[in-house]
Amino acid sequence: MNQKNKKQKKEWIRNVYLQIGQNVKRYRTEKGFSQVTLAHALGHDSVGVISTAELCLNGKHFNIEHLTKIACVLEIDICCLFEGVNELADAQKKASTDC
Repeated sequence: MNQKNKKQKKEWIRNVYLQIGQNVKRYRTEKGFSQVTLAHALGHDSVGVISTAELCLNGKHFNIEHLTKIACVLEIDICCLFEGVNELADAQKKASTDC
């Protein structure tokens, strides 16, 4: 894999994490949860894990355990947190086949 492809893949993965973070934020706010309320529901003392993962700051992102718990707390299907990811995957496929 050349440098350009590595960079594109890294950017794509970051965009996936960003999309998931945006979805978490959207559903969290729709359900009336603050970052601190969600953090406490997940067993964290501060909003740090939620705020940084929602924005994908410093390489932080939600893992599958977080997403499972978030879906349960927010009473939504976990698939909702992946909305828009297929479109990113399709765009990535197209970009990798374009010359």
